[in-house]
Amino acid sequence: MVKIGRRFEGKVAVVTASTQGIGYSIAERLGLEGANVVVSSRRQKNVDEAVEKLSARGIQVLGVVCHVSNSQHRKNLIDQTIQKFGEIDIIVSNAAANPTMDSILESRESVLDKIWEINVKASILLLQDAAPHLKKGSSVIFISSITGYNPQASMLMYGVTKTALLGLTKALAAEMAPNTRVNCIAPGFVPTNFAKSITDNAAIRKAIEEETLLKRLGTTEDMAAAAAFLASDDASFITGETLVVAGGVPSRL
Repeated sequence: MVKIGRRFEGKVAVVTASTQGIGYSIAERLGLEGANVVVSSRRQKNVDEAVEKLSARGIQVLGVVCHVSNSQHRKNLIDQTIQKFGEIDIIVSNAAANPTMDSILESRESVLDKIWEINVKASILLLQDAAPHLKKGSSVIFISSITGYNPQASMLMYGVTKTALLGLTKALAAEMAPNTRVNCIAPGFVPTNFAKSITDNAAIRKAIEEETLLKRLGTTEDMAAAAAFLASDDASFITGETLVVAGGVPSRL
């Protein structure tokens, strides 16, 4: 059992797409370490269930419905956070979509627009809304993917957008310095609803595990631990970097 400290006592953390999977585990970890957390997703039911579970663990939590591609939803997410907590210390941009398994050259323009808008553009626009409210010493974390380094056949365009987040991390780290650190996590394959079509296939799962030096898939808790590190003062001299959390899968461009 990992011992959890209280590195975020009194801090405020906003995590998008955080009612299940990696986003939920990140919100939970930050909350258990003392943060006031703001969780969000597209559906009210999912938001209510996440708030109930987190509250039951003693976490101070606000739940807000937010589809990140909706400008009013993004603004409302930040406005409600400020109204309740007054400031923001941590933003974790986790929302992503992979609406197609087509090759890039066979993908419809509307699908390309959607995947780019949710996976990259929305992260930028959310930060535009949030930037005036970020405290000095704040931390921004993008959730990329191992596919940003090694695109998979069924998620090629998704991988391209995740590669873009690596560059966005570098660019915004320079733009937001010295008051805000900007970093990125590139998870390996983690059994979540999002990755269900891959990790539920026994043959594919075994192949991924064999490619991984640690011979297992990652967990949402692995990703949460990495996010907590990057958001904490333990990483106070780290910005503009991508932390690959993939058990040793090859991960360099």
